[in-house]
Amino acid sequence: MSPALLFSFVIGYFILLLVVAYFTSRNSNNDSFFIGNRNSNWMLVAFGMIGTSLSGVTFVSVPGTVGASGFQYFQVVIGYFFGYLVIAFILLPLYYKLNLTSIYHYLEKGLDRFLIKQAQCFLLYQEH
Repeated sequence: MSPALLFSFVIGYFILLLVVAYFTSRNSNNDSFFIGNRNSNWMLVAFGMIGTSLSGVTFVSVPGTVGASGFQYFQVVIGYFFGYLVIAFILLPLYYKLNLTSIYHYLEKGLDRFLIKQAQCFLLYQEH
């Protein structure tokens, strides 16, 4: 495949993403994005969260990583798959049942202030 053809596919993909984002994001806010204004089924929100984490960068860079490193990267893909299953079928239904938008809300309901700060530091440390 020629570099110009490959580059045109990448540019076309990003233009398509921008067009879809423009038409789907009108009249929306943070509640619409993160929790679907609490009007969406948890399964729909799960697909949205997984789709968000599988961004355009992932779509474009994963084939290159697999091409460069062989199928060693496939272990990461398998880990993502099982992680997404846990999020979609265990965590999101639990969040909907408890009326939460993040783990921090859960911590604030059940723990004292000192333990909340410790848990937040642990969670922030794990993200970096």
